[in-house]
Formats: sequence, C-alpha cells, structure tokens
Amino acid sequence: MTIVSNFSLKNHNTFGIDAQARQFVAVHSVEELQNVLQNHQNTTKFILGGGSNMLLTQDIDALVIHIDIKGKSVIKEDENYVWVQAMAGENWHEFVLWTIDQDFGGLENMSLIPGNVGTTPVQNIGAYGAEIKDTFLECSAVSMDGLTTRDFDKEACHFGYRESIFKQEAKGQYIITSVVFKLTKHNHTINSNYGDIKAELAKHGIENPTIKDISNAVIAIRQSKLPDPKELGNSGSFFKNPVISKTQFEQVQAKFPDIKFFEVSPTEVKVPAGWLIEHAGLKGYRDGDAGVHKNQALVIVNYGNATGTELVNLSKLVQKTVFDKYGIAIEAEVNII
Repeated sequence: MTIVSNFSLKNHNTFGIDAQARQFVAVHSVEELQNVLQNHQNTTKFILGGGSNMLLTQDIDALVIHIDIKGKSVIKEDENYVWVQAMAGENWHEFVLWTIDQDFGGLENMSLIPGNVGTTPVQNIGAYGAEIKDTFLECSAVSMDGLTTRDFDKEACHFGYRESIFKQEAKGQYIITSVVFKLTKHNHTINSNYGDIKAELAKHGIENPTIKDISNAVIAIRQSKLPDPKELGNSGSFFKNPVISKTQFEQVQAKFPDIKFFEVSPTEVKVPAGWLIEHAGLKGYRDGDAGVHKNQALVIVNYGNATGTELVNLSKLVQKTVFDKYGIAIEAEVNII
C-alpha cells in the first residue's frame, strides 16, 4: 500500500478525463482502508470506486482512496434462497455473471451496468425493471474517520429512484466495503416485461427464458445502444428519467401525443429522458469531442479529448433544450465533481 503523488486518474474514470490526484492510494482490505483513514484524519479525502458514475471537471486536491477490496462468497442459504456477499471492489458486471453461473437469480436484468459493487447501493442502480433494493439485504461501511463500522439494512438505506441515504443524510460519512444480496436458488422470478427484452428474446425464438437468457438479452440490448467506455468515454445513462405528476404529463401529452411514458403511481408518470432528448433533436449531436451518443440519447460521450467542463456544458445544453420544448426538467444521474 503506497501513497503516490500527482497521480493521473485517466484510467480510473470511465469518461477518460485526465485529471490529477494530489495523492493516490489503493486499499485492498477493510483493515488497510481503516489504517489510511485513521492515519490521515486531518487530510481532505476523496473516495474512488470504479469511476463509472462521476464526471471530473478539475484536479482532485485531496488524498484519493481507491477502494480495491475484492472477494465474493455464499454466507448463508436455505432451500429457496442464498445470501451472497460481494466486496466493494468487485466489478459489478463480473459479479452478476458469477451469480448467474451459480444459477442464483435476481440480478440478471442489471447485467453490463458499469462500475463496482460498492457504489451500487449509493445510486440504487437499476435497469429493465429491476433495482438494487429488490435483492439488497444489507451493506457494511466504515466511517470516514476509520474508527467505526456500521451495517445498513434495506430500511436504513432509504432507497428511492436512484437515491439512498448515502446520497442524502449520510453523504460523505461512510465508505461501503461490502454488500449482501438475497438471491433465489430456483423458481426464479423472470422479469421480461420490457419491450426491448421481449423483442430480443423473440429474435432468438426463446419463449420460456432462463435468468441466463435474460442476462444475454440485456447484454445484447445494452451493447447495441451503449458504447464501451474502454473505446468511447462515457458513464452509461447521464440523466435520470424524470418523474412528473399526471396532471403535468397530460398537458405535455396533449401537445406531443407520441410521448413515451410509464405509470409509477396513481398520481405520477415516468418519462424516458432518452426519448425527450432524441425528439428534441439532440441524438448524435456533437460539439468538438463532447457529444450525445448516436445510438442512445441518454448517453453523453467523450470522443477523445473533451474536458469535464465541456461535457458539463453539453449536459446543460441538453437540459435547457428539453425544458424549452417539453417543460420537463431532467436531472443528471452522474456526480459532477
């Protein structure tokens, strides 16, 4: 465990922004993490996971602590369920594939989401009708001073749509070190309600899909729409899908009858941000090396040498254009730093 000065973070964020960390250290165990925190209590610290949900607009004048704690195991099981613990530094997609290989069900709809396990509860990540909260049991975390540890169960996490206590009341107070999921061993709940999944399964003549079939379908869909961060800098979905009142939606729908939507409650409607951006004419839009992806308008990309500020400015243009046309505000899902 070595602390390095003036360390480039280009390979540690999926946008590929070449920001510098004043100091950088990778920790490979909970004990190493606690030691670093305790030995640098008066130092400004920045916690880095997989770098998949952040956009760097400046150098980080702090000690960057990269959470690289690995490991996954079954810690409990009964006839129907298995409790699986994954350490925070595990790559999320690789972990999902591992659970599917064991025929553990529950995470398959979230295949190929970028990032590491430790940040999944922070964002309550989700895709194609599934969210972390659906299978989440608890997570363990270390306080920022390294002196205490705490377990958070599902209720304590205050999960919402792309929200949790770690983005609100407890923001900056804890570092998640492991997560426990409760997954099915058989009689899996197959979630194939999304049209894209149905179409992908039909393409292959699959009428009774397994969890592996669902995962393969999701991977194929995401690969067809979303660029690989290793080839084109991005963080996946840049914006949240806005949730608005039915009253507001009906007003918008009267002007734009083809608008896509999903009912989330008797009084609220979710509108796909990607649809709004695309139909506002910005799909494929490019300004220098900052662009809106040609296949998925929800994704902002770095074509090579865009700065974080240039990407932020593009995101603001997208937000303004959508609001001016539809009167709907869309929020960034990505953390802008």
